Amino acid sequence: MSSRTETLEQGLARVREDLLADDRLVRAVASGKRRTAAPGWRRVELRWVDLKAGRHLQVVRYDATQAHTSNHLLGEAAGAAVDGLLAEPFGNWTVETTDRQLSLRVTKKGDAQVHTAQRQADDAAAPTRDHDRAKDRMLPEDDPLFAALGLADARGRIKPSRMAKYRQVEDFLRILDRSIADARTRGHLRPPTPEDPLRIVDLGCGNGYLTFAAHRFLSERRGLPVRLTGVDVKEQSRDHNAAVAAGLGIDASFVAGTIGDAELPEPPDVVLALHACDTATDDALARALGWDASLVLAAPCCHHDIAAQLRKADSPSPYTSLVRDGILRERFADTLTDALRAQLLRSCGYRVDVMEFVDSKHTPRNTLLRAVRTGGAQPLDEYDDLVATWGIRPRLGELLDLPAAGA
Repeated sequence: MSSRTETLEQGLARVREDLLADDRLVRAVASGKRRTAAPGWRRVELRWVDLKAGRHLQVVRYDATQAHTSNHLLGEAAGAAVDGLLAEPFGNWTVETTDRQLSLRVTKKGDAQVHTAQRQADDAAAPTRDHDRAKDRMLPEDDPLFAALGLADARGRIKPSRMAKYRQVEDFLRILDRSIADARTRGHLRPPTPEDPLRIVDLGCGNGYLTFAAHRFLSERRGLPVRLTGVDVKEQSRDHNAAVAAGLGIDASFVAGTIGDAELPEPPDVVLALHACDTATDDALARALGWDASLVLAAPCCHHDIAAQLRKADSPSPYTSLVRDGILRERFADTLTDALRAQLLRSCGYRVDVMEFVDSKHTPRNTLLRAVRTGGAQPLDEYDDLVATWGIRPRLGELLDLPAAGA
């Protein structure tokens, strides 16, 4: 693996070379935005396909609701399509070829941080150029997992009433897949082995939809050794999930208890906390920090604690209008709470991305905090200023024994 920082022009030239290598390109993805601009598409995927008219570069562009596919003939047409995409202000490019994986991230200064990892002989990948292939799913609808969880019927079709949950699982797996691949490429996540599998804990796992999906995808589709533990306060959830795991032959354990008191035999590498309510997300983040987890994915749900504090505190001038009305106060509390959580994670040596989890039409609770432990801690100045300005005491700050505002 090699890492380097170079000019954006140089980095994108590397990406372009791999994208137009029709004999080597397996798959490429562009996503995210830059500090100063956002692209016209949420995400773009590229691969080469063989049509009756010859080899074409297939480009799938995703907006907020659907995918738009176009095919560009090898040569000038494909080159023009690639140049148009490289001109878009995407923040990240991931390009997988038969011999390596290249990841490019645009820094705040506008440079290209490029990471390349050569493929080993036993990790070779071959391009799939069939045009009419089945829709690319992280886990197919007919996976026995979904029938066991009640999302699919006996014929392996997702029930219409559960389609939103299935899409949530798919979106989560895409984020998990990219996050683990990126962390491994950059050396922030250790390589798992059969003797020492990747240790994942899902705090507040509920009925285990995402818990089981994560295990199934990483072990079956990515071939990673995984040891998974689910934690939930309800004994009913523990018993239900244990029965599902036994029925599917999944090696997972489940613990009934609070997030703060859960005992694990070994510290986890990856911590998941998806839609843990209110300060339960803070409890999960505090546990992740205490474990020095390499990767944390947290999707908060409701933010009553800070909203209640804002209702009682004197609002600073000239921001009274932000919290005068209840609905605005609640929305502002959501943003403020997650901004403070992100700042605290950064102060503890994590690189943090605050991103969309699933499309807002599926759930309004669609913010995800993705934190990767890099060791580069940031100062708490901004956090201290926000806490003092608004006169609040965030739960995560308490759990980390930070002094109250004005103390």
